Amino acid sequence: QVRLVESGGGLAQAGGSLKLSCAASGFTFTSYAMAWFRQAPGKDREFVAAISWSGGGTRYAESMKGRSTISRDNAKNTVELQMNALKPEDTAVYYCAADYRLNQRVGAAEYEYDYWGQGTQVTVSS
Repeated sequence: QVRLVESGGGLAQAGGSLKLSCAASGFTFTSYAMAWFRQAPGKDREFVAAISWSGGGTRYAESMKGRSTISRDNAKNTVELQMNALKPEDTAVYYCAADYRLNQRVGAAEYEYDYWGQGTQVTVSS
């Protein structure tokens, strides 16, 4: 059974930091690129960051460049998103996603991702 379980969300002040984690199970983690998406109230889900199966390729949304770092630990089947300099507009439900991909390319489109977690709420107060 495939599972992606996000954790680490919560309430933060503007300018603060949060680290999100995603624990994966039920599939061969090293055959999948991993990504974070987010969905704010009343908006479509949007890409945040992605990392290739080896960690050698990463990609960030323009809004997150310089403020976030995606990383993965293939020994622990986890992927993390460190977010700094948080802004109120970062408030959203953050989702972890997995894309079967054995090259170093990482996608930013929802349709490319095969598995999704349930999400974790991030709220940034001004």
